[in-house]
Amino acid sequence: MTTDTISPLRQRMIEDMNARMLSEGTQRGHIRACKRFAAFPKRSPDTAAADDVRRFQLHLIEDGASIHNRNRIMTGVRFLFRITLRRHDLAAEVYHIKEPLNLPLTLSPKEARRLLTVAGASSLRLRVMLALAYGCGLRAGEVARLRAGEVDSAQGVIRVVQSKGRKDRHVVLPEEVLELLRQWWKERPMRFDAGVPPVERLVFPSRKPDKPLTIRQLNRLFHQACEAAGISKPVTLHSLRHSFATHLLESGVDIRIIQVLLGHENLSTTARYTRVSSQVIARTESPLDRLLLQVTPPD
Repeated sequence: MTTDTISPLRQRMIEDMNARMLSEGTQRGHIRACKRFAAFPKRSPDTAAADDVRRFQLHLIEDGASIHNRNRIMTGVRFLFRITLRRHDLAAEVYHIKEPLNLPLTLSPKEARRLLTVAGASSLRLRVMLALAYGCGLRAGEVARLRAGEVDSAQGVIRVVQSKGRKDRHVVLPEEVLELLRQWWKERPMRFDAGVPPVERLVFPSRKPDKPLTIRQLNRLFHQACEAAGISKPVTLHSLRHSFATHLLESGVDIRIIQVLLGHENLSTTARYTRVSSQVIARTESPLDRLLLQVTPPD
């Protein structure tokens, strides 16, 4: 984030966030959170008191903020107090509310195939993007930012570079997805390719030089495809990634392999897909079944 025409306090906070290499999205969220906090007592946050923090947290819930958004806002406010202002007394007043643990919403294999078919009928580009999300388990941003050099057809993998958590990982590249990528590459617009090394070229360029397709636009196209495919459940583009993990689990892939493919740091994050898959639950053998098999019938 830039530091042009801003208050000294905001500039210090931006410098603190840059020093900790927070992403641009995280920085924007923290700044918005602190602006919202400052608007509540209507004075600079560096003059805040403990009661201001307590009343602001109550205000967020009363104002209808979801638990997720409320926690996100208070994370930004706590950064300001703890890091920039060194007001550990105020940072200690910030608390987070435990969020409800909801099961990820997924598509069935038939719904996923229907969605891809309908998307392909309207746009090859859209079919390729949705195939990457479902067939490779990529996040929306990872699809939008994909560059040609990250597709390794020889090894059958895609190298995801510096994604969530600043981590690289490899994901599987199905043959069907590779063939779609090759078809798209022949039709892909090349107006901004001049001077850009082939490996650095965006697979899905936007109308601006070296700018990827926006996630908002990709989401809009996804929902249009869902409507055309007759999918009425409230799925999101991220549901394709959930479906990727769930269907792999149902086909017998080890959960630790799925953890690596998704880029999860903790296995507990991946394990939630065992709660989604009714097939995995139904195939689980109860200890009672084994016990009954060991019982010797009386003579």
